[in-house]
Amino acid sequence: MLARVTPPTPLHRPVQRRIAHLDMDAFFASVELLRYPQLKGLPVVIGGGRRRDDDMFERLRAAFPEREWGPDTLDRIPVEFFPRLANYTGRGVATTATYAARQFGVGSAMGLMKAAKLCPQAILLPVDFDEVRRISRLFKSTIAEIAPVVEDRGVDEVYIDFTDVPGGQRENGRVLARLIQKSIFQATGLTCSIGVAPNKLIAKMASEFKKPNGISIVQPEDVQSLIWPLPCRKINGVGPKADAKLQSHGIHTIGELAARERAWLIEHFGKSYGAWLHEVSWGRDERPVVTESEPVSMSRETTFERDLHAVRDRGELGAIFTRLCEQVAADLQRKGYRGKTIGVKLRYDNFQIVTRDVTIEHFTDDATTIRRQAGLCLKRVDLSRRIRLLGVRVGKLVKPGTEDAAAPGYSESTPPKTPRDKATDEHTDLLFPELDS
Repeated sequence: MLARVTPPTPLHRPVQRRIAHLDMDAFFASVELLRYPQLKGLPVVIGGGRRRDDDMFERLRAAFPEREWGPDTLDRIPVEFFPRLANYTGRGVATTATYAARQFGVGSAMGLMKAAKLCPQAILLPVDFDEVRRISRLFKSTIAEIAPVVEDRGVDEVYIDFTDVPGGQRENGRVLARLIQKSIFQATGLTCSIGVAPNKLIAKMASEFKKPNGISIVQPEDVQSLIWPLPCRKINGVGPKADAKLQSHGIHTIGELAARERAWLIEHFGKSYGAWLHEVSWGRDERPVVTESEPVSMSRETTFERDLHAVRDRGELGAIFTRLCEQVAADLQRKGYRGKTIGVKLRYDNFQIVTRDVTIEHFTDDATTIRRQAGLCLKRVDLSRRIRLLGVRVGKLVKPGTEDAAAPGYSESTPPKTPRDKATDEHTDLLFPELDS
């Protein structure tokens, strides 16, 4: 009788796809704390304008004439010298805040006057964009030396493909994540949080699990326990409109979304977006980490020094609007793109934000066309209220001669015809009389 043969043990296990999302911790604030280590642990808010070193040194010399002040003595500035948020008056917004300030409810894009009510004792520092960009380039180049497949997602976050990197499979990616954290800290003095998962979708959620300076590992079998309890808004691609509609159907968590049939989601959210919602609710995402990517839109916006009104400030607001359209057109022409979705963004005096867009039949980079279509979008918003911010955007970009390949997205670009959604003809005619010619 022949002895039972045991199959040989494979020399190599199948390689699992391991994708990381890295997010720098309170990046703008952390950059400033490198300059002012005496502020560590304190509530600090970044925003309100650009950094002006000369002005600061003049104030220091006036306050402390017996001392020498310059770039090498910033760490010696007394804490009580720094301006407090309670004394701020103006129209600025918070770029970011330290975790000590976030405990009081202060967050990014919040008006500084509102933030002052929540945390008046917070220290207010301006943004140093040059230093932020320098350190951003430094931490990204540090990552690329270790794991070369890196997708840039902004000044403070990246995706990294760990799959074929030496050590990328050890402890499901934790070993490589620790090495990257350590290397970034050595190069910049800053910390970051990393989520490692089978794909970009889950990795981005995971990077928020253990902030600051944390590492979170999610395996495919963890989706139900770690991902399903999260609110649907945690899915990158579920915006306020889609989330509101999901909630109207009693869907609040990703698990509740996963419980809905694919056909039901397609019926209520459209063929493309509905199918996508079904896939992502089960943690499925096959998008690669892209080292070079094309922009999906270009925009220009401006926050006014004072709130403007469509009637009383017609000339000033109309000139700004035209200039924004011309700037977007110039950006498109300079970078060699055309777009077919044109939209506007407004922030009212109460900080409410509204957007409207329209998709035209042909691609354009023409300022006059952008101005006209964006103006038509403005006829669909309430212009009876004072406006704090105005922006113009052109999306669905292509290079001339290429086809449009827009990603799936949930949109209600054509709004319901209600009085609240449409300004009176009086306001739009006064601001944009050429639209009715």
